[in-house]
Amino acid sequence: MLEMTQASILGASSVQATNERGETVEVTLVEERALTIFIDRQEIVTLMTMGSYPELLVLGYLKNQDFFQDIEEIKALQVDWQTEAVAVVSSNPNKVIEQLKLSRTITSGCGQGTMFGKVLDKLKQEKVGTATVKQSTLYFLLHYLSQHNDVYKKAGAVHGCALCKGKEVLFFVEDVGRHNAVDTIAGHMWLHGIAGDGCVFYTTGRLTSEMVIKVAQMGVPTLLSRSGATKMGVDMAVQSGVTLISRAKGRHFQVLNGLANVELDDTGDV
Repeated sequence: MLEMTQASILGASSVQATNERGETVEVTLVEERALTIFIDRQEIVTLMTMGSYPELLVLGYLKNQDFFQDIEEIKALQVDWQTEAVAVVSSNPNKVIEQLKLSRTITSGCGQGTMFGKVLDKLKQEKVGTATVKQSTLYFLLHYLSQHNDVYKKAGAVHGCALCKGKEVLFFVEDVGRHNAVDTIAGHMWLHGIAGDGCVFYTTGRLTSEMVIKVAQMGVPTLLSRSGATKMGVDMAVQSGVTLISRAKGRHFQVLNGLANVELDDTGDV
């Protein structure tokens, strides 16, 4: 059984600032903390995070970067904010870690995302399952999720991501980087054995190749964003079979891939 800390910490603090009228005002700022991952005492990477769900973030990162295939391969995951480190102990010391570190790609993810090993090659051989999503469901989720960005409303400077099924939001998280928020949800899914079939993944961030790859790895067929997309993001969606929907705000959106999977019912049920 996985031994794991519960080291969630407060993600925001207050400072004084001066506004355009020369008035002193109290401003809420997001905390940004370094967290270095060690696997069997080998340093892997340093993530910058708000710290809301550090254990889930690390689990999702390790899963999405292909360090582990099965959660049973991890014996313990211990976060220590005093040393700004997380110690991951594996069941069998992973002898390919150095190879994975050598074959990494620095991505465009905010906070400088990284893709390790043969993740891109593996994706070429896999496609997510198809699922139909209703236009009215998209409108409902966009309206509902706009009320969940608590940290963003107070401080800005964060991205929000959510895993949804139908009109139910299964899990929502905010973090300083969109890839961190994605990995946290991936960790939540992995830890609790949640399949991505029929789900919608919502993000406030832009739809880069990294975002599409991670959602495809999670087995989620639909990726929805209020932001735009890159050309490689669209190419990856075509390749992996992910239905890609961008510029989704209010009652507007653009389907960049998978139009056949979007039912344009437009009931206006929000």
